[in-house]
Amino acid sequence: MDRLHSRTVGVALVALSALLWSTAGLFVRMSHLDTWTIVAWRSFFSFMTLGGFAVVLYRRALGRVILRQGWPGVFTVAVSVVSAICYVMALRMTTVANVMIIYAALPFITTGIAFVWLGERVTTRFLVAGGIAIAGIAIMGRAAASPRDLLGLGAALVMTTGFAIQLVQVKRYPSLDMTIIITLMSGICMLVAIPVMRPGIPPFQSMLACALFGTMTMGLAYMLLLKGSRLISSGETGFISLLDVPVGPLWVWLFYGERPTGAVMGGGAIVLVAVAWYLLTNRAPATSTVTTTVTSPTWTGPNNRETMN
Repeated sequence: MDRLHSRTVGVALVALSALLWSTAGLFVRMSHLDTWTIVAWRSFFSFMTLGGFAVVLYRRALGRVILRQGWPGVFTVAVSVVSAICYVMALRMTTVANVMIIYAALPFITTGIAFVWLGERVTTRFLVAGGIAIAGIAIMGRAAASPRDLLGLGAALVMTTGFAIQLVQVKRYPSLDMTIIITLMSGICMLVAIPVMRPGIPPFQSMLACALFGTMTMGLAYMLLLKGSRLISSGETGFISLLDVPVGPLWVWLFYGERPTGAVMGGGAIVLVAVAWYLLTNRAPATSTVTTTVTSPTWTGPNNRETMN
């Protein structure tokens, strides 16, 4: 696969994942459940879906594939668990629009971590587009000044930072098998939530919401994002993921009347324009967008063989 085609595929995968990811707030509102019950059932459906796929894919070699993830895999799973739980907490504690304000900082946090870990540098185009996006975020931030939202905003910040770490981690260790990583993350989240979840079987609508949340947002979107992030730079991945910022509040506005303020709508529009401008004006291969000045060692497991499919 040539560089230009690889970058095109990477951009498409990350953009699609952002659209799927934007439905998280909708499914949380649709469930009408508390945080830990949502985490437990969402993780259950994600674990069963991805776990079943992993069993079919690897069969008797599944145990070896899990062990092959090594300490990089352990670290990635741990960060993923914290990030996934904090995401649901944030959506339960504050509005979807407020969570998106914090999440909009993802490309900048990702770029900073990638600069330290991988030595990645970004172009002037990225900085200009990022500056426009920051302006949109600042406008949106005017709607998130209520003290009651502080815990939700704090959880959103932990979630965003954890997600940025994951994006850089999969670039540094490309042999990590994300099917295994996300399956393990889902299983651990489920075990953590079960002791404190609401007992009993939720109503059909709540179960449907958790099933869609687990398979689409938690499973498919996660896989598309982390696979696509291997083909483009870490900062660019985070920047394209900003598409989630204006779309996420739109879902809950349309279906649940959680109307964003004028500041949120205006700021979200600016962010969307910045993302669109960056994507439509940058058709060069990824190597012309990012210069890697430090080559990081790639962990390939005891058999020196990549496990990602």
